[in-house]
Amino acid sequence: MPSFAYRGRNGAGEIVQGSMDGATAGAVADQLVGSGVTPVEIKVAEGAAEKAGTGTGGIQLFRQKVEHMDVLLFSRQIHTLLRSGVPIMRALAGLQESSNNPAMKEVLQDVRESLDSGRELSLSLARHPKAFSPFYLSMVRVGEMTGRLEEVFIRLFDHLAFERFMKDQVKSALRYPSFVVASMVIAVVIVNIFVIPAFARVFKGFGAELPLMTRMLIGFSDFMLNWWPALLLGGVGAVFAFNAWRRTRRGRYDWDRLKLKIPIAGKIVRKATLARFAASFALASRSGVPIIQALTNVAETVDNAYIADKVEKMRDGVERGESILRTSIAAGVFTPVVLQMIAVGEESGALDDMMKEVSDMYQSEVEYELKTLAQQIEPILIIALGIMVLILALGIFLPLWDLGKVTMKK
Repeated sequence: MPSFAYRGRNGAGEIVQGSMDGATAGAVADQLVGSGVTPVEIKVAEGAAEKAGTGTGGIQLFRQKVEHMDVLLFSRQIHTLLRSGVPIMRALAGLQESSNNPAMKEVLQDVRESLDSGRELSLSLARHPKAFSPFYLSMVRVGEMTGRLEEVFIRLFDHLAFERFMKDQVKSALRYPSFVVASMVIAVVIVNIFVIPAFARVFKGFGAELPLMTRMLIGFSDFMLNWWPALLLGGVGAVFAFNAWRRTRRGRYDWDRLKLKIPIAGKIVRKATLARFAASFALASRSGVPIIQALTNVAETVDNAYIADKVEKMRDGVERGESILRTSIAAGVFTPVVLQMIAVGEESGALDDMMKEVSDMYQSEVEYELKTLAQQIEPILIIALGIMVLILALGIFLPLWDLGKVTMKK
């Protein structure tokens, strides 16, 4: 029986991890849920990885995954079917047949078999922690308890659609600046490999001392030509090292905190993250999730380890009996306007409505910032490009200018 490494949250919201033997990852998820642990990640332990790959499924290097869009469509379609009175088993069978993703078909097949054996829908979905987040599972569990499962699914659909919209907007806004920066880097490489060496050969025939800027350009070009294998390997190694560091818990925390301090982009990342937090919290509150559990699950949805740590500290403060407003102030990530809205919501008992207002406000600000992002970055890119052109012009044309002056004197 293979061994699986797992990571999850216990009833107090604390991260727990370890290893457990089980026939499948789904079986391990069942054991964890039965012991009061909500699984976040389940994977084959390192020592059993090769054995797991030699089973009936074989080695699946290019196996397709359940994507965000698959869960988004599932939430919308299952809501429509349940609202129309279609039994859950029939609804899942229809969704399985209509799915274009083989991985999603397997997940739905396993969920159907799990339901058929007497498990609840939330427990059946919990067997697939890579496809369904802890927040998603908590919402489904609340829907089962309150009898409003179809309503929960449409709210989850809206929430997932909002998350997808935010990510697409950020990618779209960064596409142009990324293209310009990449073009500048390629231009620098081409100039140093092909252009400057050609001028260097001409300058050597002058028999005169070259200007400092020209000597610096020729020296940098020679360095690139002589050491390009080391530079290439160093660049690739730096990328791998950075990604490995970012995958560690401390590395991810430090990187996510650093992202919030990047000029221009940092404020957009912060607002987008807090918009996700507010939308998730509003959704959980409206669905009847207890506030402690809501904060625990919301911390998993913000997609930023630094903000997630702040949310967990808010949860700890609420557990000690502090108010949401006080813990929000202590978090140090909310604007005064948002804190005022939280105070009003807590006083009036309409915190979910106020958090929805916070989400809408941050979303509007992010949309505006993204629309003007290119305009904000363009001056910086123009200045950087101008400096690069100035350095090249001075380094290449100063010797030619000096040669022209010498020729005119003769």
